[in-house]
Amino acid sequence: ITFHGPGQLVAYPIVELADPLDLRRYVRALESAVIATADAFGVAADRRDGLPGVWVDAQRKLAAVGVRVRRGVTTHGLALNVSTDLAWFDEMVPCGIPGCQVTSLEREIGRPPTMADVAGVLAAELAKALGLRLAATP
Repeated sequence: ITFHGPGQLVAYPIVELADPLDLRRYVRALESAVIATADAFGVAADRRDGLPGVWVDAQRKLAAVGVRVRRGVTTHGLALNVSTDLAWFDEMVPCGIPGCQVTSLEREIGRPPTMADVAGVLAAELAKALGLRLAATP
């Protein structure tokens, strides 16, 4: 089960993959962007072998990553727990992983970062990881 709710930053980049077999590299780019974002807020996070997403201390899932590709175009993406009420996860088996613990940036740093601050960092890190340029909006 995937949960999306208040306090999560959800990013669903729609990208045409040059080669549909590049899906693994694309998922790793999404994970890298989240890892760099967590680091910007003082949280050491990493990947966990065999399990998609981003983890703290290989025990607590900070972000879920799930991608679908159809005709070479990605849909879905990632959900980063910023200040999510983690009690929601008590009612489910997160990502189909029994016993999976879930965390948030707020829990890890002891205060809620603003969604705008996290979104700005994540957008920049996604652009960097995917080799894109952010365009200014009026």
